Amino acid sequence: MISKLSLLTNKYVRGDYAQQFKQSLLEVLAMLACATILIVLVGIFAFIGVQGGRYFMPMSAYQITTVHTLSNAQDVQGKGTSVPDRSVQKEQIQYTLSHLSAAELASSLQQKLLIQYIAQTQEMPKITVSAADSLYQINTTSGQTLVGKFVSLQEGSKVSQSLANLVVLQSEVARLQQNLSDIQIQRLQSLHRAISELDNKQVARDTPLYQTTLAEFMLWQAHANNIIEQIGSYKINIRLDSGELLSLAINKVQDIYQPNQLSSWQSIGYILNKIVVFISDSPKQASTSGGVFPAIFGTLLMVIIMAIIVTPFGAIAAIYLHEYAPDNRLTTTIRICVSNMAAVPSVVYGVFGLGFFVYVLGGSIDSLLYSDKLPSPTFGAPGLLWASLTMGILTLPVVIVATQEGLSRVPSNLRSGAIALGATKYETIVKVVLPMASPGILTGVILAIARAAGEVAPLILVGAVKFAPTLPIDGEFPFVHLERQFMHLGVFIYDGAFHNQTESQVSSLMFASCMLLLLVVLLLNLSAILLRNKLRNKYERL
Repeated sequence: MISKLSLLTNKYVRGDYAQQFKQSLLEVLAMLACATILIVLVGIFAFIGVQGGRYFMPMSAYQITTVHTLSNAQDVQGKGTSVPDRSVQKEQIQYTLSHLSAAELASSLQQKLLIQYIAQTQEMPKITVSAADSLYQINTTSGQTLVGKFVSLQEGSKVSQSLANLVVLQSEVARLQQNLSDIQIQRLQSLHRAISELDNKQVARDTPLYQTTLAEFMLWQAHANNIIEQIGSYKINIRLDSGELLSLAINKVQDIYQPNQLSSWQSIGYILNKIVVFISDSPKQASTSGGVFPAIFGTLLMVIIMAIIVTPFGAIAAIYLHEYAPDNRLTTTIRICVSNMAAVPSVVYGVFGLGFFVYVLGGSIDSLLYSDKLPSPTFGAPGLLWASLTMGILTLPVVIVATQEGLSRVPSNLRSGAIALGATKYETIVKVVLPMASPGILTGVILAIARAAGEVAPLILVGAVKFAPTLPIDGEFPFVHLERQFMHLGVFIYDGAFHNQTESQVSSLMFASCMLLLLVVLLLNLSAILLRNKLRNKYERL
């Protein structure tokens, strides 16, 4: 009897140990999977952060000296005959900016030349890279970056060899530009409007009123032209690596400094200024410099409009499917279709949005309301409204499923209690069920925002462009222009990475834009999560 009991005890202990071992093994595997995912995510964020951070760091200025040796088999004299036993060396100087050290830059250039000359009999040029402390970097208002040696400042016929007077000249130019702006806004615009009104009233040009107004307009126009000439007379002269003397108007200079002479505090100021310009300025030089403010603005506006559209429709559809729809095959089929819609490729939604929203719906709106502007389309072309609607349809299944999950978590005794107290089903849903399910609805909105902010393929088809000259919101009536095309961070990153794969500075700009897109999505999600947690804590205490 004792032996049988011991056998049963040992069997039970072995079975319990095996079960505990399996459970521990599963826990360890789950922890390893979570740790691996966390490490990968941290690695991705760190890589994007490091690569994007290089865009804001000041670069060093270098002088690259390339010596080409022309062999005696070449036509040195240009007479069609070669000169024996003689070689000519041709030196070429180039100024450049780089985040690399002099040795790293020289090694990189040598590797490129080795690939270029590996199959040629011509002798490979010799490259020397040296730091050029005397070089200046000039960033223009158009986004162009120039590197050269400072020669002089020019104020009309006066020439100064000192750069210390630049601040004084810039202040004078700023004052002249302000005067010019005042004349254009306060004088020329009103006079031009008055002349247009006289023309519309068919007032003869030889009348005293017309002649007086025209003479005053010409006087102020001449004054404005004089100020423009004064502004153009303030110049800075620099000598480029080609030896050319370049005269650049001071009002075109955004900043000028010596990259190799920056102190630590000046470097920090440069980084902060670069971040401000990146966030607040528009793209320049074919999106290779400048900032991404229009893309940030367009992304946020599209996401907000999409959330306003998709949230009520998704909530209403989920309420019907969960609270009102009968439990039959048709309802089951609808639920399956809604779930499968989330797996449809996003480009399919883009093609649908282009075909239905833009061509059919937008074309119909143009025919009914904007027939006087045809054949030029108003709403019959890709724009902000159609992009928001397309993203709304794309993210609608996510909101429906998340809302259904939230509704299913509401205890049934709350519904029964509300009905027992005399509330109708509509009142029960609106006043009891929906407030309790609001965290689930916000979860769906969070997922919808995250997906819409990162989409590219459908947006290219329905309204997002590489560069938009105007914002969808401005001071012109009706102030919000839903028919306009807009910029989107995802499309901006895609286009820049696709068309500029070799330039390191442009590559850093794209990584910086990726980092900004992640931050935008993170902030949007964080605000929605805080609101969701606030609602959840509020109703959990009830």
